[in-house]
Amino acid sequence: MSNNSALEISNLLYRYAEYIDSGDLQGAASLFQHATIKTNEQLVDAEGLLAVWRQVIQIYPCGTPRTKHVVSNPIIEIDELAKKATCRSYYTVFQCTDKLPLQPVAAGRYHDEFECVEGQWRFSYRDYSKLDFLGDLSAHLKNIEL
Repeated sequence: MSNNSALEISNLLYRYAEYIDSGDLQGAASLFQHATIKTNEQLVDAEGLLAVWRQVIQIYPCGTPRTKHVVSNPIIEIDELAKKATCRSYYTVFQCTDKLPLQPVAAGRYHDEFECVEGQWRFSYRDYSKLDFLGDLSAHLKNIEL
């Protein structure tokens, strides 16, 4: 069960990136419907996170933010008896627009917690505050000063 659990947890990480990059902010937020999310300024729930994303993420006419989130180096630790897990991973956000050549615009770390409920793994917590490196975010984020 541990290998299957690790795969399910990894897929949650990757599904998050897929939803964000496709412009499906609602889908991305739905992954956190049972979670608390730590931002730089506060703790929020999925609806609060969705509101922040809608306020700051630039969506282009193609319906996407024109980004590719690469999630890498997941270190997953699972407690099968407690039905809980943690994961530390890296992320790199690449972006390319008509005016911006393909380049990394941000890199950081996710510290996540998961719980298994009725046989399904889900996010229970994400520390979204661990942004390590900033590139040119002018084409990715709006209404924000960095």
